[in-house]
Amino acid sequence: MSGSAKWYLMPMLDTYLKMILKAPVYDVARETPLEPLPAISRRTQNAVWLKREDMQPVFSYKLRGAYTMMAALTPDERARGVITASAGNHAQGVALAAQRLNLRAVIVMPKTTPEIKISAVRRLQAEIILHGNTYDEASVHAHELAASAQLTYVPPYDHPLIIAGQGTVAMEILRQHPTLPYAIFVPVGGGGLIAGVAAYVKALEPGVRIIGVEAIEAACMKRALEVGERVILDKIGIFADGAAVRQVGAEPFKIAQRYVDEVLAVSIDEICAAVKDIFEDTRSIAEPAGALALAGLKQYVNREKLKGQELVAILSGANVNFDRLRHIAELAELGERREVLIGAIIPERPGSFRRFCHALGPRAITEFNYRYADRERAAVFAGVQLRTNDLDHELLLNSLREKGFETIDITDNELAKLHIRYMVGGHAGKLSDERLLRVEFPERPGALLHFLNQIGDRWNISLFHYRNHGAAYGKVLMGIQVPPAQAAAFAAFLADLNMEYVEERDNPAYDLFLR
Repeated sequence: MSGSAKWYLMPMLDTYLKMILKAPVYDVARETPLEPLPAISRRTQNAVWLKREDMQPVFSYKLRGAYTMMAALTPDERARGVITASAGNHAQGVALAAQRLNLRAVIVMPKTTPEIKISAVRRLQAEIILHGNTYDEASVHAHELAASAQLTYVPPYDHPLIIAGQGTVAMEILRQHPTLPYAIFVPVGGGGLIAGVAAYVKALEPGVRIIGVEAIEAACMKRALEVGERVILDKIGIFADGAAVRQVGAEPFKIAQRYVDEVLAVSIDEICAAVKDIFEDTRSIAEPAGALALAGLKQYVNREKLKGQELVAILSGANVNFDRLRHIAELAELGERREVLIGAIIPERPGSFRRFCHALGPRAITEFNYRYADRERAAVFAGVQLRTNDLDHELLLNSLREKGFETIDITDNELAKLHIRYMVGGHAGKLSDERLLRVEFPERPGALLHFLNQIGDRWNISLFHYRNHGAAYGKVLMGIQVPPAQAAAFAAFLADLNMEYVEERDNPAYDLFLR
């Protein structure tokens, strides 16, 4: 026990402590290092440590829980084999555990799973079935197959033995840290890792804060703790695909309710910034879900104005498609608030362009797009590197406005970040009846053609922009001419689209650069 704190082991904690201590994870897993992060430590004015679960044989912590459960199977269960559903990391853990235990393993993976994870599972000689576009769809199919083929289902997070295996991460952290952490930041998907970490730490050192971190587009644990019961999110984003779950597990939630101090939600930009931070300190590349904990740590430090504390973040995995790094790099500077995106109007006359650049001051320009619009005014899209922080952000915008330039901040404008900055052309002139949509669809071969076939030839496409980010979902910006008489038919089309979309009616970036 730490200090003079009065703490009596609850039966739940006592049970999990024994299970974690007895978990046979080191038959296949390794004890990963707890490394200091000097650059982040200096920037945050705290001692920041990174638990390197990316250094496991399958490049994630998931092997610990999978092996712990599978090693406990009866001879009859081993003879029949196992099955699971996973977006990738748990799949690799099950596949490697099955290989070591000489079991048959069937892995059901969403069709949107990054190819690097599919290939890794295939190399471990597991049988792969691709089904559905999300983990939840794959999970339903896996449970159906488990029942029909009498295979043992190995859940990714919702089982005491899975939780106990993941809890060995905390056992190592407390043993490796030179003193005692003020807080441990844990990535959260279904909740198996944070449940294991919380159970072990709170049993031994209840004063250490356990803080979960989720992607804001899949924050099911945060929501569940807020309302006091597990919820099923209507929709989730899967940028951090390793932690993209619509509902947390029942057993992890029961533990989290009692022993998790807080759960934070971080943006995609914050995740990308954390990926970059990890690379700069370790020269390793975390997957988006793997960088969640560090992103949350930075958010917490800023919110609490924390200084001089010992903080640990768990890097949970490094299974990321190489071509996805382009998208991560593009958003990292925005997530760190080191870059601002500006839309501005300048007079269309000689010298205006030079005057605008002069007004930006001695800052590095990361991007500059300009196109003649009319005889009076021109629209400029600029990316500018900030010298310090949010204060410089405001100083720059105020300086431009004081010098007479109409300026808008589009740093957090999804339309601007994902599409406009990469487009050529300009305003459409006298184009009538245009409706502008941002649409997401599952990214797999033939998906773009399928999407276009749904539109057919009912309406004229006036604008189209698509980029493959190496991500699970493709993002399209599309202008469609819809005469007023066809508004009802178009509304029916949108209702039947079965895809996520946003209609950009009043986006200032649309007005400035495209309309």
